[in-house]
Order: sequence, then C-alpha cells, then structure tokens
Amino acid sequence: MTARPDVVDLLRAMIRNACVNDGSPDSGHEHRSVATLQAYLGSPGTVVEPHPGRQSVVFRVPGRDPEAPALMLLPHLDVVPANPRGWTRDPFAADCHDGFVWGRGALDMLNITAAMAAVFRPYLTGELPPLPGDLVLGAVADEEAGGALGAGYLVEHAWDLVACDYLLTEVAAPGFSTGGDAVLPVTVAEKGPSWRTLRAVGTPGHASQPHGTRNALVPLAAAAARLAEEPLPVLITDEWRGFVTAAGLPPQLTAPETVDEAIARLDATDPELARWAHACTHLTVTPTVLEAGSAQNVVPDEGLLRIDARLLPGQDDAAVDDHLRRVLGPALLDGLEVTTDTRFAPNASATSGPLWEAMGDAAAAGTGSRRLAPMLIPVTTDARFFRARGVHAYGAGLFDDRMTFGRLLGMFHGNDERVSEASVALTTGFLAATVRRFGERTSD
Repeated sequence: MTARPDVVDLLRAMIRNACVNDGSPDSGHEHRSVATLQAYLGSPGTVVEPHPGRQSVVFRVPGRDPEAPALMLLPHLDVVPANPRGWTRDPFAADCHDGFVWGRGALDMLNITAAMAAVFRPYLTGELPPLPGDLVLGAVADEEAGGALGAGYLVEHAWDLVACDYLLTEVAAPGFSTGGDAVLPVTVAEKGPSWRTLRAVGTPGHASQPHGTRNALVPLAAAAARLAEEPLPVLITDEWRGFVTAAGLPPQLTAPETVDEAIARLDATDPELARWAHACTHLTVTPTVLEAGSAQNVVPDEGLLRIDARLLPGQDDAAVDDHLRRVLGPALLDGLEVTTDTRFAPNASATSGPLWEAMGDAAAAGTGSRRLAPMLIPVTTDARFFRARGVHAYGAGLFDDRMTFGRLLGMFHGNDERVSEASVALTTGFLAATVRRFGERTSD
C-alpha cells in the first residue's frame, strides 16, 4: 500500500520542524508545527499558548446532533531530543529511504499526527458530511514532558474547547498473528507515575580530610545501588492477561510465580519485548538522577536522588513507600527526606462501547480480522487527562510486516527512528474507517 503524498509530506515537514522538548519551558517550539497544520488544513483553528512558543491548536467540526457523543483525535507535536552521533541519518532531515521516513518523531507520534490531520481534513472542508456528534482535532504541545503546557493545560483551563466523550491518541503498535488471525493491540490502560526524591544532609569538609565528616553522597549512592539491584514486586493485571492471551505469548507471563523466568527466556530472543513485559507486570522503582557536591575537593553536605516509580492499575502510592522501606531499611531510609514529585493514578478505559466496536470494524476492513488485544502500557500519555474526566480513550494504528512489536519498542526515543510509508498509509486508512464507523454506530 502506498501512502498519500500529502500525508508523507506533512509527516516530513513536522520532523523537519524539530519541535524538540527537553523538558524546559523554552524548548518545544511547537508553534512551528501548529503553523504547518494550519496551512495543511486551511484553517487557523483555535491556538492556546500558555508559554511563548508552546502552542497547541484545536479544530472542531460541529455534529448534526448536539446530544450525540463527541470524538476527539489527539496527537502531540513535540519530540524528544536526538543525538545525531547515534543515527545513520540526520534525525531532523526526514530522509526517505527504502520506503521508510527517517527522523525523530517518525513513530512517536508524528506518523499518527499526520494521519489524524489527513482523516480530519475532509470533515473540516465539508468534503465529508459531519458526524452525529462533534469531531475534534487537538494537536498539542508538551506531551513528552508531562503535558502541563499542552493537554493538561487544555483540560484544566479550556475544557469547553476540547470537551469530548471518546478519544483516539497513542500508543499505536504492530499487530500479531494468533491462530491464523491478525490481532491488533489497542492501548486501553497505562501505569501511573509516583515519582520520589530522596534528600540527604551531611557535614562539609575538605575532601583531603574526610575523617569525621558526614558525606551526603554516600547514603544516596547506597540507596541507588540497592534499588537498582533489588527484584521488583509483581502484579498481574487483567489488561496484561488479556494482552498475553490475544497476542499468543507464553501463558507463563501471566502467573506471578513464573513471570520472571518467562521474561528471562523471552529476553534471549526479543529483549525489547522482554523489557516491556517486565514493566507491564512489575511495580518499577528506578533511580535516575543523583546530585551532590559543589566541587571535587569538598565533601558534599547535601544531595538528592530522583526516582522514577510507576504504579500498575490496582496499586497506589503506598506500594512505592512499602518498597522503599523494605529495600532500604529503616537505618538508611530514616536518615533521608522523601518527597513525592509527580503523582498520577494508573488509568484505564473499558473495552466496550461504540469507539471500541468501530476500531474492530476498521481492523476487520484493514486486516480481515476484528480481534483487538487490550494493551497496558508502562508509559504515560495525554489520555490520562481525559480519562480523569470520564472520557473513553484508546491508541491504535496499523503497520506493515517490516515493523515488529519489539523493533518499534527499540525505536521509541531511540536511534534511527523511522516508519514505513506503507504503515502511514495503513494507519491513515484505519483511522479514517474508525471515524466513519464511529459515526455510523452513534447515529440514531
């Protein structure tokens, strides 16, 4: 299948816009891709800019029936940084080679952004009649740094602008074949961040004379080492069981007593999928940043250790606190100040309703099978802001045979990120069919 040239050109333009979000408010520059989308759609939309350059743009096509449910397409415009030294091709040149578009954001998620814009445009121009309910396209900033300047801001400060009942966003993943049938993964749930910072206070002194000083770095380094080495608690969720069964993965991945051994076996053949499986079956508590000291010849008198902790559905903050106390022990933990930096509950959407059925219809049209695999993801997306408002949110797309599940996982935020033009075409067709069937299923 060949992608429409306008969709590929839009994808390449957004890659070249280099809307790189390094986590600082002055990065991102999503205004560049907002302008690109406005030109592509022939409409200014409504622009929201909570910080200079950090723009999101929202377009809405009113439906025929004000009582009918509204559907929103929610892609993001920002991408994570890329170090050219690790790439075969310039990560922001958007080269086309061997049927692939190369570049940072090609998979996360500018391929979906371009496809959603292409699906939305004929409704905006009137080429296609409106759906029963409103159809909304919201291309947002700042997803890669938590969404405070993007979807989170819109939901909190401009809900009327983005109000909807159903939502399509990320993560899209390649399908599987089980029992001769194609199986399409659909993101329905995600883990919740419960990040911690551990702080230590010591007594300073000249580093050449450490005797009698209290080095704030030492307990934090010990805590980091213990947390990195200690096995993590297992929890098998309904979403994970459903995914393993639908994808035809080993059933040992669904039993707490065998999951670690099964992951070790999987690691030998598909390390990316093994890493994913581990994250989807364990509370994760990962030391990521250690800061201490002001000079090489001064004993640090203060320091901090930042921890990325992620909760599975069914867990709460107490799971992290219990793990810290068990691993570090009172002797170490009681000497540290622990604060929670970021907290968002795990969240999920039901695998039923008109949008779920519409995705099944679209999958059947694209693959010959309407089998959907509900997928839990270990990362957070903008869907969480909308699920907190009661919105049913999902992520899905189609890929050709050159993209496996493990290969996609390795490219997310990795080197040599790329997507095939055929996959862009398949995803565009899938999303178009989903929107059309959603309209038909919500008609009187």
